Amino acid sequence: MTGRTGPLVVIGDALLDVDLNGVSRRDCPDAPGAPVVEDARVRHRPGGAALAAWCAALRNRRVVLVTALGHDAAGVRLAELLGDAVSLVTLPLLGRTPVKTRVRADGRTVARLDEGAGRAALTASTARLAEVLDSAAAILVSDYGRGLTELAEVRRLLAERAATTPIVWDPHPRGSDPVPGARLVTPNAAEAGGADGDPRAVALRAAELAERWRAGSVAITLGADGAVWADARGDHRRVTAEPLSDPGDVCGAGDAFAAHTAGALADGDDPARAVARGVAGATEFVRAGGAAAVGGAAAGFDPQPSALAVTPGGDALAVAEEVRSRGGRVVAAGGCFDVLHAGHVSLLRRARSLGDCLVVCLNGDASVRALKGPDRPLVGQHDRAHVLSALECVDAVWIFDEETPLDALERLRPDVWVKGGDYTPDELPETPVVRRHGGEVVCLPLLPGRSTSGLVESVRATSR
Repeated sequence: MTGRTGPLVVIGDALLDVDLNGVSRRDCPDAPGAPVVEDARVRHRPGGAALAAWCAALRNRRVVLVTALGHDAAGVRLAELLGDAVSLVTLPLLGRTPVKTRVRADGRTVARLDEGAGRAALTASTARLAEVLDSAAAILVSDYGRGLTELAEVRRLLAERAATTPIVWDPHPRGSDPVPGARLVTPNAAEAGGADGDPRAVALRAAELAERWRAGSVAITLGADGAVWADARGDHRRVTAEPLSDPGDVCGAGDAFAAHTAGALADGDDPARAVARGVAGATEFVRAGGAAAVGGAAAGFDPQPSALAVTPGGDALAVAEEVRSRGGRVVAAGGCFDVLHAGHVSLLRRARSLGDCLVVCLNGDASVRALKGPDRPLVGQHDRAHVLSALECVDAVWIFDEETPLDALERLRPDVWVKGGDYTPDELPETPVVRRHGGEVVCLPLLPGRSTSGLVESVRATSR
């Protein structure tokens, strides 16, 4: 697949989300059944289109958010939370920045307070907006019914670019219909209407909506049941989500799905595969704590929060599922890959030739320290993953913190597991897991004289 250049542009309605997290030990005396929430802690996080942009930026992706913000404390706080990881292009807002406050007791939402009914407006030239949209590798429209997608000039600019730029439209019950030509529209079951029941009926409804909206395709999201994708011709696919033992806080999962799906289209994936990556990404978002893990009350935006960035198995699972769905072989290879060199590249190219996709299981920083010592790694896990992802032979990267990737392999179930070095399969701790799922283990020799440890010693000797 060939990705497009340029940023992912998210355009839509941004909100400031606030969580009041406390505990409840008793009910309110004058309102039986209403909990008294005590010891509440305040947590701010980006919401709406801002959350979608935040999720997209986690993958070291360039993201531009086009949204309307008020000149008020909520608008300033929202910009602070996004920080430098998301570039902001602001439009005028008539009224106050929307704020949604969840009151939560013992991990359960007991009430929500909504403030600010500001609506987007265009009071100046749209030249800057047109320039940003022209630069996009893909466009995500995150409609929260606050008026931005109703603006005639915004709709015209989006419609003009639909023929050349992939557009994902995430609709809202109080929002506007997608512009004709959108590559993919992503309603949930309630927004789709008549989408309950058998997956075949859901696929039929998705095809009907694709025809009605004149969209390339529609993916109806089904929460823990994944999504059903279909186009107007009737081609369809069901994408299941990996079961979670404790779903926890699912707030924001739809935004995570839309962000990962749009990012996949920017990477050059077709819509069906993009939906698979979206489902996997949303699952990982919920697994990592969902909205409760986003942002911070004081620290603002962290472009690499540990819970969300250290478990990037979502893309790997989506890649594996897509390859298996067409009868292909999934290959996985493991290693630290600290200071990538010719030996690494040779190993990965040979591994990729054994199947139809290659997932690299990458030792995280804690794992490398345990294996190599306190002065390693030389390169952090996110930079190592970014470099590996740039290789044409690598389809996905999965970071793990344990000394061996046994948990990753249990979930990935590769057809081939590749390890470099002078091992035999029976010496490897991963072999029983791989073979239990019907896979084979292949040990490939390394190029002589190439190793990161050797490079480190050579540099140290030279500097003495």
